[in-house]
Amino acid sequence: MSTSDKVFNIVNGLVMLFVIVVMLYPFWNTIAVSFNDAQDTLRGGITLFPRVFSLYSYQSVFKNKLMATAAVNSVLRTVLSTLLGVAVSSLVAYVLSRKELVGKKFITAYFLVTMYVSAGLIPTYFLIKELHLLNSFWVYIIPGVLGVYNVIVIKSFMQQLPESLTEAAMVDGAGYFRCYWQIVIPCCKPVLATIALWCAVGAWNQWFDTFLYASSKDNLTTLQYEMMKLLSSASQSGRDNSSIFGQEAQVANTITPTSIRAAVTIVASVPILVVYPFLQKYFVKGVTLGAVKG
Repeated sequence: MSTSDKVFNIVNGLVMLFVIVVMLYPFWNTIAVSFNDAQDTLRGGITLFPRVFSLYSYQSVFKNKLMATAAVNSVLRTVLSTLLGVAVSSLVAYVLSRKELVGKKFITAYFLVTMYVSAGLIPTYFLIKELHLLNSFWVYIIPGVLGVYNVIVIKSFMQQLPESLTEAAMVDGAGYFRCYWQIVIPCCKPVLATIALWCAVGAWNQWFDTFLYASSKDNLTTLQYEMMKLLSSASQSGRDNSSIFGQEAQVANTITPTSIRAAVTIVASVPILVVYPFLQKYFVKGVTLGAVKG
């Protein structure tokens, strides 16, 4: 290696190290704050490690009686939304990727218009109501089962596959669906894993649909919605914490908006952080090969 190459590698390594520190420090600091005593946190100065270790913030979060139900609903909606989202999007993408599809350009343009033009919140609410999805678990699944952007990404990936693969299968008697299931889908694992990650993160982080369509049913609450209520209530100045966390919190006076916010952030982030490493190897490849062509 020449001197210039060595200098470049050193500078590049230092820049990357700086970027890593900048990206990881806020999250690590949030972990430290969440495990620190709430009253001590008000003094400030928490950096990498808790100064006064305490689990009370997490205990306060999980005291919510609806937390177990909310967690089950969030996991269930995430799994179903991901599976159905990937299945439906890949099917539509496969149809649009076929060159023999009649009206292919018009159908694709029709889908693209929906990415930029929407009816708005009020018409959408009335549509959900007319479909009898209000206060129903399926309101979490059906409205978002087809993502146009996901379809475009998968379609672009499928169009890069050699046509000889499906042509040879059709010569041997395979139909369109068999080609899709046995040939195209196995070749699309990277992009499907990427779309699955996007669907899972979107479904897991969603709370606004619970607020709009299912807030009157405690058995349909979700984890993110309960977290949002905790954050909103804890952030209101002068609000009696005993109404949220019980009389014990008021007596001990060890709950603050900062500590609850940190604990809620960690609780909501852990499931996605656990899933991501298993999909990471597909993620970059899927985004790169399935990128929308200019």
